[in-house]
Amino acid sequence: MYADTQNDITRQVVRVAQLLLAYGAESELIEEISQRLGLALGLASVEISISSNSLVLTSLVHGRCITTTRRIREHGINMTIICELQRICLLTEKGIYGLNEVRKRVSRIRPKSYPKRYLIPMIGLSCGSFCHLFGGDMVAIIITILAASLGMFVRLAIAKRHFNLLVNFAVTAFVTTLVAQMGYHFDLTNTPKLPMAASVLMLVPGFPMINAISDMVKGHLNVGISRWGHATLLTVSSVIGITIAMQLGGLFL
Repeated sequence: MYADTQNDITRQVVRVAQLLLAYGAESELIEEISQRLGLALGLASVEISISSNSLVLTSLVHGRCITTTRRIREHGINMTIICELQRICLLTEKGIYGLNEVRKRVSRIRPKSYPKRYLIPMIGLSCGSFCHLFGGDMVAIIITILAASLGMFVRLAIAKRHFNLLVNFAVTAFVTTLVAQMGYHFDLTNTPKLPMAASVLMLVPGFPMINAISDMVKGHLNVGISRWGHATLLTVSSVIGITIAMQLGGLFL
């Protein structure tokens, strides 16, 4: 294998690893896909070191090593992209895709999101369903749906303007809790506490926490601790927003 070919393969493998890490894949999966894709494209071995915001990858062919480093900028959780990268790896292992096809497929990958007109009401309905499961009456469920829908609208609007994610969670929790307090201030429901609890469940960083535990259990302590810390900060930001809203609403008096 020529050095140029090894360079090209290494770039494609590290690009796949970069996308996997940026869109929320666990560290074990990133290592596995990178090594399998590299071997399928003709590399002798692939070694990869992963941290919270960067990765270092080394490819080996006929005793010649190439090492490259990439910085990672998080783009949020997107399992569609992760599944597509896994599919590319599988088809490459079967011999259907070569280097050029892998390059084309990876370059065409774009994150997809649900339209706001569907996402916002579905988030409201999901939080309303939790309120129902908690034992809330019909008025409490309606308040929860309104609060969660408005909160999701604010969250998406802030995200569109690329504000810090911690600020996003704090402001979203603040607005959601303010609306959810209607049951207290206007005596509309017999279960006024439940809308306040159910409407902010959309802010629970469940996926990052699961990935963090998975990484730590599988030996990737640095990445796991980093992800756990980030999820904890998001939770604290939400708590700050909720606390300020409750203080303004007079619920602590």
